Amino acid sequence: MKKWNELTPGSVILEAGSSRKFKTGSWRAHKPVWKEENCIQCLFCWMYCPDMSIKMDGEKRAEFDYDYCKGCGICALECPGKKGQKAIVMEEEGK
Repeated sequence: MKKWNELTPGSVILEAGSSRKFKTGSWRAHKPVWKEENCIQCLFCWMYCPDMSIKMDGEKRAEFDYDYCKGCGICALECPGKKGQKAIVMEEEGK
């Protein structure tokens, strides 16, 4: 761990492409759970996820990358689901 005087002002990260080094998934209190049977493959979750935590398999949505998901819930909010049933629901972490 760096000492205070070794940090850049504002703790700005100057190294491009370094986000893969910082797994932030342990921050969340809730996690998204994908219910594939309710998914219409609209990819709204993928488009709106600020952490790029939704993996793709070709042109279809795949599982979450929980190493980087912070549990913000944007994916669940934007998910239209199928016939009134959301494809992404938020659950308390650890369930």
